[in-house]
Amino acid sequence: MKIPSWVFIVIAVLALSWGWVHTMPSAHASVAESEIRQWLDQWQKAFHEKNLDAIMSLYASGNELVVFDIVPPLQYIGADAYRKDYKEFLAQYDGPVDVEFRDTHIVAGDDIAIVYSLEKLSGTIRGQKSEIWTRVTSGFRKIDGKWLDVHDHVSVPVDLETGKAELELKP
Repeated sequence: MKIPSWVFIVIAVLALSWGWVHTMPSAHASVAESEIRQWLDQWQKAFHEKNLDAIMSLYASGNELVVFDIVPPLQYIGADAYRKDYKEFLAQYDGPVDVEFRDTHIVAGDDIAIVYSLEKLSGTIRGQKSEIWTRVTSGFRKIDGKWLDVHDHVSVPVDLETGKAELELKP
């Protein structure tokens, strides 16, 4: 059976079109990236104000949230465990906690996104000025139309010879 040449042309055009469309950034990706940037702004504001309810409203509820934080334990499973961690962390500060993002990268699709950046936390702890740079990676899911953080991984470099955290490093 001979296949008409126009079938090959249609297949070639469709293949080229499909490849071209899927290699170009989609409008959905730029909308998602914008929404994630808004999420970061909301989190930064809530963190500055030490507003625990506003912070936690940005995270997935229940055990859908898993966090690897800079402090023990090895992992926090669930929003309740992470809320307790946040409450203890924020209580150390005498006033607001400022956050600066540097080298932020956002990769976002329609319902899943990842953000990684350097993050400076600064404020006053027990009368002493404090500043620390951390490395943060966050995973997001769009749940019921809202971007929620489902995974954070916060770390600092460690000197492997001494086993001590390198807390004085700056970008």
